[in-house]
This record gives sequence, C-alpha cells and structure tokens, in this order.
Amino acid sequence: MEKLNRLMINICSDDLVKSKEFYIKLFDFRVDYDSEWFVHLVSENNNLEIGIIDAISEIVPKDIQNQPQGMYITFVVENVNKVFEKVEAEKFQIVEPPKDTFYGQRRFLLKDPNGVIIDISAPIRDFEV
Repeated sequence: MEKLNRLMINICSDDLVKSKEFYIKLFDFRVDYDSEWFVHLVSENNNLEIGIIDAISEIVPKDIQNQPQGMYITFVVENVNKVFEKVEAEKFQIVEPPKDTFYGQRRFLLKDPNGVIIDISAPIRDFEV
C-alpha cells in the first residue's frame, strides 16, 4: 500500500474572499497561498489544511460545481461552547445548536458560505456507554 503523506479538504466556492474569511474567523487559519482561483489555508501549527477553489475553475469538473452533498467536515475541539459563542458573535449560519449525543460527543452544526455542513464537536469527559 502506498504511504499516505497528507490529507487536505478542497471546498468549491462561488466567493473565495467570503469563504477565506469564514475559516480564518472560525479557527484562526492563516493564508499560505492566495490567488484569484485558489486559496490555501493552514492551521497555526501547520497540521491542518483547507483548500478553497473557485467552483467554476477549469480544474473543477462541471458535474461537481454545484452545492456539496453527502458529506460534512468535522473539527474536533477542546470546548464546543466556546466555539459556539464565536459562531454566534460572527452571525454564522447555525444548523443545530450544541447538544450532547448518545455516542459521547458534544456537538453543533453550522454551514459555511458554500453550504458545506461543518460539525464542531468534542468528546464528553468521563462519558460511559
């Protein structure tokens, strides 16, 4: 099996600037590369990456240039409620407020400017099945 070196999520966007600002505000990503067709964001310690690509770029196949379906992105954090406060302050689109799940996570859902569902979650301490 070939060694896996890196995983990066690429999000198709109709508005690169708005999308870039969303992820910078949400998690303090920094811009590693910025052009008119692609933005590369990295986390503070460089271990997480997000690519944002112009949805109508010639390198994006025509049949996937529409709204995302069948997936969501999960960010695991230390404190869901603290991130939720930031999301409310920024007036981001909340899909589901924080709640505890049956499988031991506290989570909430929101949408990014492209309609991508973002799951913000954290393990519940001392959770037992």
